[in-house]
Amino acid sequence: MTILLILFQIIAFADKAVLGLVAPSAIPELGISAVQFGFIGSAFFFLYAISSVIAGILASRFSIKWIIFTMGVLWAVVQFPMLLGGGAAVLLLTRIVLGAGEGPATAMSLTSVHGWFSPKQRALPSNLVAVGSTLGPVIAAPLLTLVIVQFGWRWAFGALGIIGLIWVLAWFVLASDGPFAGHGKKSEALADSESERADAVVENSNGAELRTDDVDDQAQISVWRALFSLMFLAAVLGGASNFFVQGFLTTWLPQYLAGVVGLTLPQVGIVTTFPWIFGALVLLLLGFIGHRLMKRGINAHRAIAIPFGLSTGIAGIAFLAVQSAPGKGAVALLTVAAGCSLVYPMAASAVAFAVGARQRPILMATLGGVASMGAIVSPTLVGWLMTQAGYKAPAKGQPIPEGMVEAMAMGMHQAFTVTGIFLLVGGLACILFLRPERLGKKLQALNVGA
Repeated sequence: MTILLILFQIIAFADKAVLGLVAPSAIPELGISAVQFGFIGSAFFFLYAISSVIAGILASRFSIKWIIFTMGVLWAVVQFPMLLGGGAAVLLLTRIVLGAGEGPATAMSLTSVHGWFSPKQRALPSNLVAVGSTLGPVIAAPLLTLVIVQFGWRWAFGALGIIGLIWVLAWFVLASDGPFAGHGKKSEALADSESERADAVVENSNGAELRTDDVDDQAQISVWRALFSLMFLAAVLGGASNFFVQGFLTTWLPQYLAGVVGLTLPQVGIVTTFPWIFGALVLLLLGFIGHRLMKRGINAHRAIAIPFGLSTGIAGIAFLAVQSAPGKGAVALLTVAAGCSLVYPMAASAVAFAVGARQRPILMATLGGVASMGAIVSPTLVGWLMTQAGYKAPAKGQPIPEGMVEAMAMGMHQAFTVTGIFLLVGGLACILFLRPERLGKKLQALNVGA
């Protein structure tokens, strides 16, 4: 199941990365400007929040297997219109529909994998699933670049559709829900009624926080109290800063590498994998650290949230430094900056410890939906900043004029400054306030008091 979910995330992020890879060919052929292309990149996230929340509510009531199956079918089918000759309007529409289908992907993947592991065992498998999100572009960039070179940019969409259908078939045959899905372990110390369960959890938790072992056994609470908490706000800031980077990476990074750094298309296909490879290594390292800490009794705030915040803060510093580094130095800093900001799933994993098993998908999916606003803003913002700096897309088949390269660089570097500040604020907020066990204890106490 963990392997299937890793593949699920790989496909999801390959679907996101394809737009940036086809940009040099698609923009002139479709006859659109940089701002219009940025708008199409942002459109992927238009329904992200709505579909995430809806999927979270459904996952608290129905089998996660069939929710993920439905998402996979939608992802695959929606790729084919561009293969069959769709224009700019079709690209816009399919990206909106695809974004709606992929909005809940991370939350549903984490919900599914959490259903197979006890609370203290979740840090590592959660990060392994998250690694799939970084491997998607790593695998997609060189392979889709090869497809584009050999068969044309439209076949990049067709290849993703075929791969998606193969995965759906495997999921249909092999997938199922785990023993921790939708319910916690049934300790003999806990009574069956909601009020008695809440009493037991609060009484068994010394101090200001719940014990990690008790998080699945929390009684259901008013989810609005969790959504309007300082903990959730901190997670939104941290998550939105990570999504902000994703929006840039999947839409504009190939253009930056080709236009400003001066790489060829095959080189771009290789170099665009660097941040995602680095991000995978960061997630693996933080996953192993979190796993060891939680086995020693350390809570999710210290084992998951603080490492997430530190990684996000490091990314912010690196983004601020990019514009002062030339050539290879810029590539190295972008690798660190983007790689360290691909850790969003850790924020979703952390907030899941604040509520019981049935409300876990609601909290994670809502976080993903709200935080995805960052990815809506960044592609259009970058395109707007480039246009304000004087950039105009070249005609079909023509290289970017030298003056336009300078304009592109100026707009991109302004975007890096905004991104760096956003990441620093989001990382610090999570280090200080993303304390799920403390919120869980408070919410259970309020339940008992009510």
